[in-house]
Amino acid sequence: MRIISGSLRGKRFYPPKNIPARPTTDFAKEALFNILNNNFDFPEVKFLDLFAGTGSLDMEMFSRGCTDITSVDMSKISLGFIKKMSEEVKIPNHKIILGDAIKYAENCTQQYDLIFAGPPYALDVIDTIPDLIFEKKLLKEDGWFILETSPRHNFTEHPKLLEVRNYGQTHFWFFGEDDDTITEEHGNSTEE
Repeated sequence: MRIISGSLRGKRFYPPKNIPARPTTDFAKEALFNILNNNFDFPEVKFLDLFAGTGSLDMEMFSRGCTDITSVDMSKISLGFIKKMSEEVKIPNHKIILGDAIKYAENCTQQYDLIFAGPPYALDVIDTIPDLIFEKKLLKEDGWFILETSPRHNFTEHPKLLEVRNYGQTHFWFFGEDDDTITEEHGNSTEE
């Protein structure tokens, strides 16, 4: 696992072989952060990572200046690895929460600028997650919710969908308020 950009650029972490996670590919992660880079000031961002897995996105956010990070996962192996990385790079006040990501969202009373969810592709409630985020008002004004899925999910009719980006078998669905716009320096909305 390699950090793509920022103060930790090039740093590698080695997740345990038995970690129950599907890491986002470097190609998809780089494309995602190209978009985020042009839309967020990372030091100002309050970030929630649901289904945190390897913590790859948390480290990438911190490398770019984000210091308000909450990581939620139900795997002790995943969270043990995230805690170890967090201590190594000294993320201040990193909130690492052992628990079900859906239940956390249902009971959360805070708001975030950016929420990312990369649930297991086989999870049967994936289609309900965007509605849950908006029903619980978990996003700050101008905040985004990004959901990573396989190609078998389709949110094109969702009223809060801003855009979808396809990178092979990885789809990133961007949700927010209607007047939000996604800007980037280059790239298409569909890449293989």
